[in-house]
Amino acid sequence: MPDHLTFRRIVRASAIYDLVVTMPFATPWTFAAAHALLSEINARLGGAPLPAFEPFHILMACLMGSVVMVWSVLRIRDPQPLYGRYDAVARLLFATWMGWTWLQTGAPLLWLFLVPEAAWCVVQALPVRAAGTAGGKMDRVAA
Repeated sequence: MPDHLTFRRIVRASAIYDLVVTMPFATPWTFAAAHALLSEINARLGGAPLPAFEPFHILMACLMGSVVMVWSVLRIRDPQPLYGRYDAVARLLFATWMGWTWLQTGAPLLWLFLVPEAAWCVVQALPVRAAGTAGGKMDRVAA
């Protein structure tokens, strides 16, 4: 069970991970390069190339990238345990839809995103040891 300071570091690390991974999804131009790379990776892993995206698909990807970037910056600047809890729920949702998509497509590329999402979800859902305790008592705000 991590202490409060360790949990803040976990929240910040997950935010940095998100910023790095989603930055390419923030603009149509960076997304085009990311889409091409992800398509190649999926093919090298034994899957089919990713389908071509139309402008509305790109819009949805860029909206997701933009929102996640802002959410990431907030958690980098102020890595509150409460934000980690909300992020764990968001990651559970993301992992659920990635799993659903994998069941529909079998795209091996999804595992490269699904595994880290699930891992960050789990570590941000852990109970947090209250300040000044040797173990066992949980922080009511973070739990």
